[in-house]
Amino acid sequence: MSLQKLMSMTSRLFFLGAFVLLGLAAIERVANATGYTILQLYQAGRLLEFAVVLLVFVIAMQLREMKEELKSRRP
Repeated sequence: MSLQKLMSMTSRLFFLGAFVLLGLAAIERVANATGYTILQLYQAGRLLEFAVVLLVFVIAMQLREMKEELKSRRP
């Protein structure tokens, strides 16, 4: 498997993971507002932090792919 395919799959996986964490954080926040908790380990704010970290990596990988594409187009 080439590095480009691996980076693309990792980027997609991190993007999906970030949105899953965002959804879990929203559900946990609503549950906390009603007096319940779903996740005992992490609070909703901490889940949002993890989602942001994953999205930062996705942005970095996308910028790298764009840079490589621009390099290959140069004569």
